[in-house]
Amino acid sequence: MPAQIAEIQSFATAVRENVARVIVGKAQAVDLLLVALLCGGHALLEDVPGVGKTMLARAVAVSLGLSFRRLQCTPDLLPNDVLGVSIYRQNEGTFIFQPGPVFANILLADEINRATPRTQSALLEAMGEGQVTIDGETRTLSQPFLVLATQNPVEFEGTFPLPEAQLDRFLLEVSLGYPTPEEEARMLEALAGAHPIGTIGQVVPGGRLPELQTSIWEIHVQPSLRDYLIRLANATRVHPDLAMGVSPRATFALFRAAQAYAALAGREFVLPDDIKALVRPVWQHRLMLRPESALRGRTAASILDSVLAETTLDLGEQNA
Repeated sequence: MPAQIAEIQSFATAVRENVARVIVGKAQAVDLLLVALLCGGHALLEDVPGVGKTMLARAVAVSLGLSFRRLQCTPDLLPNDVLGVSIYRQNEGTFIFQPGPVFANILLADEINRATPRTQSALLEAMGEGQVTIDGETRTLSQPFLVLATQNPVEFEGTFPLPEAQLDRFLLEVSLGYPTPEEEARMLEALAGAHPIGTIGQVVPGGRLPELQTSIWEIHVQPSLRDYLIRLANATRVHPDLAMGVSPRATFALFRAAQAYAALAGREFVLPDDIKALVRPVWQHRLMLRPESALRGRTAASILDSVLAETTLDLGEQNA
């Protein structure tokens, strides 16, 4: 096993074990966040209240030793509350810039769909280019930079749904789900005393992430898998139940995520199962259903399942 792959595995194992002290039984969700970190992407955490979305974000940030800021989104939140503001100091006769919460390595935008479109758009440049423009001046954000945004899928009063252009900026969507009875019992036992989030610390150097992100490019993807990925994307664009399929950015996101997923498994190459495992998390939030299809009970997840079932993979060139 190459040294870089071994280092990624060691990095991931340390984070998994540390987060597991706080979040019980959500290994798949943790792995998806690790994929986002290794790809330099952003994650949308969509689930009902109280399942641990905020605690998961905090645990990952602490494990990496990275700066973490939490932004509670509300309708009266302004772009300056996200980006920062220049304050005039009369005694010095100058403006001093006070950075907002976006100037952190990990930004948790809690209930992002409660912010107005104007405030939501303040994150677009940061998420897409790793920089923000304030008062005509471009400021580079700290690296690594990860936005974890949460939203509640069952309460829509006073919310502003994220536009497709912003949803497309999220590498993947993560859902935690309810714990099993056994997991909930373990959770109650862990919470019998002080909350475990106060007892965990840094276990890996988060500053190494940019280097590990670069090494992901070395993961090999067979030409047949590239063709398979393109045909999957095209199938969503012509699907009769979809008003909008996935974008080229989404195709690249799945390609990159599959490379990271393979590295987490200790492989130098991507397998078909890597792509299949990531299709839902990477693509389902990017699809736009036709209204009549939604009324018939069709969902983005079920459509992706049918696309996977109907799109064949030519194994002739798949030597890995």
